[in-house]
Amino acid sequence: MGLLLILAIGLFAGVVSGIIGTGSSIMLVPVLAYVYGPKEAVPIMAIAAVMANVSRILAWWREVDLRAFAAYAVPGVPAAALGARTMLALPPHVVDAAMGMFLLAMIPVRRWMASNLVRLRLIHLAVAGAVIGFLTGIVAATGPADVPFFLGYGLTKGAFIGTEAAASLAVYATKVVTFGGSGVLPIEVIIRALVVGASLMIGAFIAKPFVLRLAPETFRYVMDGLLLLSGVSLLWGAFV
Repeated sequence: MGLLLILAIGLFAGVVSGIIGTGSSIMLVPVLAYVYGPKEAVPIMAIAAVMANVSRILAWWREVDLRAFAAYAVPGVPAAALGARTMLALPPHVVDAAMGMFLLAMIPVRRWMASNLVRLRLIHLAVAGAVIGFLTGIVAATGPADVPFFLGYGLTKGAFIGTEAAASLAVYATKVVTFGGSGVLPIEVIIRALVVGASLMIGAFIAKPFVLRLAPETFRYVMDGLLLLSGVSLLWGAFV
């Protein structure tokens, strides 16, 4: 039953993240943490996120901004490796609590950034890559943190989705390699991750025709709702 629930939510998450460019981790992490535990949920989501981002890149590869991708990924990759090693040293309930508090904090922070940031340059994306890359190494769901930076740089719709996916792919692939080198990727974890990732990939391709129809205000409400529900559920699991 747990696997069926994860598959169903994975397909839905793939559709939603394929439309708005992010959000799959936010929906799946609480379920994965509940079924498999927070320590196992992070590497599973890392592999699944690699697959999900590959599908979004394939759907929008013609519109990927290579300069924005490089500016974010070059500092983000080593930061993610450092964050992943930090996560492996933490007890499970601390990982749960950290993920929950981060997601809840992103609700006001994301709105503040969206309303105050002017047109950003490549240097801003580099700083964001270093900070968010490290956080992504520790927690499993930092996708919404990317949104104001890539939008502030001037990317929209397919260009935003494809470029954010390429940058996230570099960061999550680094996490997977780090986890593999640390011995936390047994075969059962890899199989579970491949199943979750396949459902996300299918959802991403289903979503492509709907991208141009999503209103900006709808996007903001969807993201805030996902952040709130996921953050509360993770904190509940950490302290109850």
